[in-house]
Amino acid sequence: MTAPLRIIFAGTPDFAATHLAALLESDHEIVAVLSQPDRPAGRGKKLKLSPVKQLAAAHEVPVLQPLTLKSQDTQQTLRELDADIMVVVAYGLILPQTVLDIPRFGCLNVHASLLPRWRGAAPIQRAVQAGDEVSGVTIMQMEAGLDTGPMLNVKQIPLLPDETGGSLHDRLAEIGPEALLFTLDNIDASLAAAQPQDHHKANYAHKIAKEEYAIEWQDNAGAIARRIRAFNPTPNCFSFLGSERVKFWMAHTRKDSSDAPPGTVIEANKHNLVIQCGEGQLVVTEAQFSGSRPMNIATLLNGRATQLTLGAIFTHSIPENS
Repeated sequence: MTAPLRIIFAGTPDFAATHLAALLESDHEIVAVLSQPDRPAGRGKKLKLSPVKQLAAAHEVPVLQPLTLKSQDTQQTLRELDADIMVVVAYGLILPQTVLDIPRFGCLNVHASLLPRWRGAAPIQRAVQAGDEVSGVTIMQMEAGLDTGPMLNVKQIPLLPDETGGSLHDRLAEIGPEALLFTLDNIDASLAAAQPQDHHKANYAHKIAKEEYAIEWQDNAGAIARRIRAFNPTPNCFSFLGSERVKFWMAHTRKDSSDAPPGTVIEANKHNLVIQCGEGQLVVTEAQFSGSRPMNIATLLNGRATQLTLGAIFTHSIPENS
């Protein structure tokens, strides 16, 4: 094991905070934390501190929140920290080459994907949406390209049959800190054994766009079910039943078919809510009407039996006559 390292940590959301917590409990020294600027949130639009900033403040670690890392003043501040390494986990700002070059060992990134499978902003959701059989975390040495750097450590897990974006996020947050600490504790050997990525196998995990939230019922049932699970708990897939928006939380498929148009309810009882798709059928097990909480289908049908009837049609947008 190498001597304890002086570390700058850069991150913002809960996933990053989990890794910072592990570092704070280790022998390494966190000399400063970088996190996104506080953002207005909630109905009152009060400034909300990121999970990483909250954790750093609780441990009296200095927090820097620059709007950009291109500022010469910010870069000089980072140099003066005399850090051995910077650890970046879901930070949200691009690191220019001048910043990547500041720490003695450069900058490491904890990426929530088996690189190069999913580079980019939404690797967790895209893995579930694509029906991947495995996922994991990659500890990568950062370079100027987007998630293109050599890999120092990879930890893999299988995806579960009912995996959601939320459950995969939490499982990766459990294995990431262990992989990170092993890499840092053996930094010389880790850097020496770094493996280049096979760029021909790379896919880009695009940020989830708003137009992806609404269900396209003409799609096949498998694709719809995977998207519902990938976007659970956020941003959620939805559809309209008349003028009411319905969020879909969990669903699976069956291969049966009918002549009903896509989006049509073909079975509605205490056990099943089944909707015809372009190919196959979607069996919904958890959903949510506006103004209520997510419910299993038996509970939902008890309160919405007059709406969730045979022949009711879910639509991509509010029908003109609603």
